[in-house]
Amino acid sequence: MNLLFRTDASVAMGTGHVMRCLALAQGWQDAGGRSVFALAEATAGIRARLAAESCGVLSVSGAIGTEEDSFQTIALAREHGADWIVVDGYRFSADYQRALKAGGFRILFLDDYGHAAHYSADLVLNQNANANEKMYAARKSYTGLLLGPAYCLLRREFDSWHDWRREIAPVGKKVLVTMGGSDPENVTAIVIDALREVASAEASIESKLEMTVVVGGSNPHFDSLQRLTSQWGGRFRLLNSVANMPELMASADLAVSGAGSTCWEMCLLQLPMALIELADNQKPIAQSLEALGAAVHLGSAKSASGKGIGARIASLLVSEAERKALSERCGKLVDGRGVSRVLGELKRS
Repeated sequence: MNLLFRTDASVAMGTGHVMRCLALAQGWQDAGGRSVFALAEATAGIRARLAAESCGVLSVSGAIGTEEDSFQTIALAREHGADWIVVDGYRFSADYQRALKAGGFRILFLDDYGHAAHYSADLVLNQNANANEKMYAARKSYTGLLLGPAYCLLRREFDSWHDWRREIAPVGKKVLVTMGGSDPENVTAIVIDALREVASAEASIESKLEMTVVVGGSNPHFDSLQRLTSQWGGRFRLLNSVANMPELMASADLAVSGAGSTCWEMCLLQLPMALIELADNQKPIAQSLEALGAAVHLGSAKSASGKGIGARIASLLVSEAERKALSERCGKLVDGRGVSRVLGELKRS
């Protein structure tokens, strides 16, 4: 059986849609199927990653979400014998779903906040903690809903960490910074400035603070970040396109992160996290995780200031009790078996 994924990635939109689709593609291939990605926009890094995962990589020339896009996607799905089309992106509308259904395909529609006016996909997947049935009141009677972190799509490298348990250090000293695959506004630089503030805000951790900054392969600011981090005498470790993200998360005491799909990876690793919303669609995720006591919400990238972020990070690092509470609550949300649950639903439908 074959899956065709219709999704996109760019510096502006980020890489999260493709990366969570990749998690499902890996699971599908591990079960003996084939995964093919149809992309209208993609960075060189994303195309290389998909090719390295033995996924087919195809091009769509029509503008994203248009009728021409749907026609080309249907043609590619037929050409490659797809059993399902998986759609992930905010520019795919109710009309787009209807067009693919009219083409005779079963559709899995990945969604975050109910952006389409109506849903006619066979299955709608919203893995976020704030997902609820009211978001999808306007849907066909046959449209099934897969809602909440139980359906989180985590990549294969997290499989061996399902039963790992974290120990909370009395004083946190290791900070992981990750702002997604592209970070066009260079929020990473703001956080680096914030971490400099931490050193002066809390003397008990100043001399022992270790900071690991991870940027994605589609980040356009890597050279400037190298220059920035090199000024601080080895206190910052800057990494690009890492293959050991679970290990980095496991070794950290605290993460400062964008509020995208990475949140669910950190939940699996029970990593206390302070979240910055990098786009408007991330705000509900950050707010819901904070309401659950599973994360600290630092606000939006538009309003973030190094001084304010630094003070909050310092308070988290010196509070074992707060980090322990965050770790316990986020760890209850994700068990790492979301891919297998979604695959089971695809096979049953």
